[in-house]
Amino acid sequence: MAIASMTGFARASGTFDGVHWQWEVKSVNGKGLDLRCRLPQGFDGLEPALRQAAAEMLKRGNLQVTLTVSGLAAGETVRLNPAVLDQVLAAGEELRGRIGGEPLRADMILSLRGVLDMVSEAADEAAVERRNAAMLASFREALQGLVAARREEGDRLARLVAQQVSRIEQLAGEARDDPARLPAAIRARLAEQVARLMEAGSAFDPQRLHQEAVLLATKADIQEELDRLFSHVAAARALLASQEAVGRKFDFLAQEFNREANTLCSKASSATLTVVGLELKTLIDQMREQVQNVE
Repeated sequence: MAIASMTGFARASGTFDGVHWQWEVKSVNGKGLDLRCRLPQGFDGLEPALRQAAAEMLKRGNLQVTLTVSGLAAGETVRLNPAVLDQVLAAGEELRGRIGGEPLRADMILSLRGVLDMVSEAADEAAVERRNAAMLASFREALQGLVAARREEGDRLARLVAQQVSRIEQLAGEARDDPARLPAAIRARLAEQVARLMEAGSAFDPQRLHQEAVLLATKADIQEELDRLFSHVAAARALLASQEAVGRKFDFLAQEFNREANTLCSKASSATLTVVGLELKTLIDQMREQVQNVE
């Protein structure tokens, strides 16, 4: 079975020329492929390449991509701002002259906004390109880990759905073999109902009653629904064995399963068929919840 889930998580890290980073990629189910990136300032230019890489490996899912960088990643150095420092010192001395107090300490001054500046260093474009290439290679490693995690979860989903499909087939078989569907049982049931009606009065036309009985028997027949259920079971197993992304097809097939189960319940002519139909509906609802996580 090659089904993949849309739920997964993976990490990958790397180092280049003193720059350290870590990617975190998390995905949940979604109608299409939606990528949301949380990148540090100065790394926004990576986003188009991230989207392209994700589209090459994944078909569906809402992805949250987070990049954290340390070391020299920010490309900034700390510099003292002499002009601001002189203003702070002058203001401190003026205030101390008016109200007294101790001289300003270095730790107090450095904590004031503007005394220290974060200055971006001029970047070597060639070095930045090499670093970005290394970061993208690391991102692909994270994506590969995510694909593996989604495959692992997909295997679990596939086993569960396969069990549900087998149970659906078993229930459809029970409905097919229900004694209440035998012609003799149908005739006996209709004869009993007609007899009760005839006892209520003599104004009934026997020929008309016969026609109505045949019509009711035809409407209550569930053979077409059973045939379609068995056909859907075969289609579900084909999807489980597929190597492609089948989530959308499986979701549609689950709707078709549900349609046949609803019709079977409405046509059920015995308590046993009603029980089978209700169990089918419950099981199909559970299956549909699972396949909504399939890629």
